[in-house]
Amino acid sequence: MTQIDYYLAVQSPWVYLAGRRPAEIAAKHGVRLVYKPLDAAQLFPRTGGKVRDERHPSRNAYAAEDRVRQAKKLGVVLGDPVFRSPNAAPAAYALIAAQAAGGGDLAAFVQGIGRAMWAEGRDIGEGEVIADALAAAGFDPKVADRGMLMAAETYGANLEEAVAAGVFGVPFFVAGGAKFWGQDRLEDLDLFLAGKL
Repeated sequence: MTQIDYYLAVQSPWVYLAGRRPAEIAAKHGVRLVYKPLDAAQLFPRTGGKVRDERHPSRNAYAAEDRVRQAKKLGVVLGDPVFRSPNAAPAAYALIAAQAAGGGDLAAFVQGIGRAMWAEGRDIGEGEVIADALAAAGFDPKVADRGMLMAAETYGANLEEAVAAGVFGVPFFVAGGAKFWGQDRLEDLDLFLAGKL
């Protein structure tokens, strides 16, 4: 096995809570981690799920409670975002463009976008926020501008690929045909790559 496909939505609190662990697990096992950002609001209805606004209040309340627990367990600052429904596409495009360009730390960029939204109250749809996260992760802050068309096409293609691969939520990892959903299944992914699961 040479690759882990990492399907994610950059605005997801669960992706933020996954942090650097996907990259660390991939490096530990000598496999490539390929980031495949997608539009989760399009993914959910196509795979039997619902977006937050359509879920029963009890489900949303539990998810909010569990996020707080998971953040404490992981030592991650997680607040209530000021911008609850940002336009995440530009940040996703930036991730795609940065991955294509190389030369920086993709995990740091994803974490920086999550931190901006969930810990700093910033709007991740704004160019300045994206440029700051790119620069902090070692990328040219203008990389997204140069790769916009390619990134937009890839973003749409990632959604179609995800649906075909049986992905129904984020974060979602596919490795050698095995599927792992959620930041709380990263230990299982690690064990699988070690041949223990």
